[in-house]
Amino acid sequence: MPAARAGAEGKYGGPLEGFADKIDAAAFDPVLYTRQLYDSAPVRLTFRAQNRKQAEAWQKRLRARLTELLGGFPPRYDSLQARTLETRDFPGYRREKLVFESRPGMFVLGYLLTPRGSALPQPVTICIPGHGRGVDDIVGIDEQGRERTDKPGYQHDFAIQVVEHGMAALAIEPLGFGCRRDAVTRKKGEAATACLPSAGAALLLGQTMVGWRVYDVMRAIDWIETRKDLDARRVGCMGISGGGTVTTFAAALEPRIRAGMISGYLNTFRDSVMSLSHCIDNYVPGILNWAEMYDVAGLIAPRPLFVESGTKDDIFPVEASKASFARVRRVYEVFDAAALAQQEVFNGVHSFHGAQGLPFLAKHLGTA
Repeated sequence: MPAARAGAEGKYGGPLEGFADKIDAAAFDPVLYTRQLYDSAPVRLTFRAQNRKQAEAWQKRLRARLTELLGGFPPRYDSLQARTLETRDFPGYRREKLVFESRPGMFVLGYLLTPRGSALPQPVTICIPGHGRGVDDIVGIDEQGRERTDKPGYQHDFAIQVVEHGMAALAIEPLGFGCRRDAVTRKKGEAATACLPSAGAALLLGQTMVGWRVYDVMRAIDWIETRKDLDARRVGCMGISGGGTVTTFAAALEPRIRAGMISGYLNTFRDSVMSLSHCIDNYVPGILNWAEMYDVAGLIAPRPLFVESGTKDDIFPVEASKASFARVRRVYEVFDAAALAQQEVFNGVHSFHGAQGLPFLAKHLGTA
């Protein structure tokens, strides 16, 4: 029996090594293949409107289709079973730990951070972390449960930064992170996420993790509406990375969100989740039959939207982010609201920046 072929350094390079003259290696590449399929994807509801009336009709159609693709949302119900677990005071703000019911039998943990000395009711921004330890990563709690002040990591405790800009921050734990994980995943450590198996289970049920997390945001606004100290007419939403995913889809589908900030996410499906290794919680079955990522973000128009992207972001490539934002900006132009869509491209990696985005949110939620 002939021996397997070995490369110049004596290492086996796979069953096609040495046959370059007989095969086309590109024909075995699944990413190249999916990119070819992308080129013929129908994206039937991509933005083509020429005036505001057409744009509003487009938004109505795409919102309905997008809701269906996410798996739909359950009917709203009044019971939140909300409880405050703890209240702590810090220099400049108060932090309230709370829980509320999102779906029957499924609860959400949140932290409400309220700035001292601000007039009531206060505007509030819903803050959603990206992959990591969960909501602790954005409210100043370290791996041992202790308070910190140095704003480390790629998320830089951005919920605290929201408060420092005069807004209340409602930081919620995404499903699959932190305390909202299964017992098996918890044993793997604080940073292990439970997007699998939960997001996979959602797909088996004809639903999506994106849809589940978006509904948590909707229910968070229901909770905000019960608080006299918070202004439900001035609700923002922001997130980094996976939190940017939720912010994009939530702001697209929830009109009560008055302004949004997307950090380290807006891109194209082609150049990000189709071409690079991503968590399964990013995927919405069939979405490219109807729309690209910039179309989803276009549903936020004409409400204020800020997007930030790092030049060295190797997860959401910056050139695709800039091209995607240009498509979003076109939607705003048709709404005669181009000034309400802004992007900052900063010199940095995949991380929260906030230099221009936080003042933008503060301005449009009425605190600046």
